Amino acid sequence: MRRIINTQLIILGFILSVFSIQAQTNVDTLEDKKYIQFSGTVVTEDENGEILPLPYVNIGIVGTTRGTYSETDGFFSMVASKGDTIHFTRVGFKDATVVVPDSLTNIYYSWIQIMSSDSLLLPEAVIYPWPDRDFYKIEFLAMDISDELKSIVEQNIAQDVLAEIAKSLPVDGAEAYSYEYKKRINEYKYSGQYKPQNIFNPVAWANFIKAWKRGDFKNKDKKK
Repeated sequence: MRRIINTQLIILGFILSVFSIQAQTNVDTLEDKKYIQFSGTVVTEDENGEILPLPYVNIGIVGTTRGTYSETDGFFSMVASKGDTIHFTRVGFKDATVVVPDSLTNIYYSWIQIMSSDSLLLPEAVIYPWPDRDFYKIEFLAMDISDELKSIVEQNIAQDVLAEIAKSLPVDGAEAYSYEYKKRINEYKYSGQYKPQNIFNPVAWANFIKAWKRGDFKNKDKKK
């Protein structure tokens, strides 16, 4: 009976030693690689000095093909190593770099990156509807500059005509992005709380009373 117990104790001790060696090996391997979770937020400053999240910023580790990009709220997260150089780039903003400290004792590292806008001046490009200057001269001399043509041009470039044309045109990519971006910012601004109601705003009431006195809410058909 004692022999059986001793044998079981020997086997149990052997199994525990194997697990201990394996765990120590895994810890040493992670320590050698020095992997961390690098997370944070990319922000910028608008014309009014307010801090806004900056989406779609390319974030890469210099010297590797690994990287990520910031979400619509500016948040990013990726695996990096201690001592890595992180590069932040986005069109219209100055590049930025940050070095992950190699003396970190934690596997998590948070960072807030501020991106500054950058003005890029391109050389002037003039596009002509003619293949060369000689052909332009021929077309220019043969151009119809009658009073009728001038009248048509003036009608086409009238501000009210252009305004009506703009109403019928769909929004382009820049306008759609600007609308969606402002909508997201407004949602994050009042996240976790009720949005302010203009019914309690004295300024809004003052504007309403002024508009009522001016007759802005009268029926247009009755005016006619």
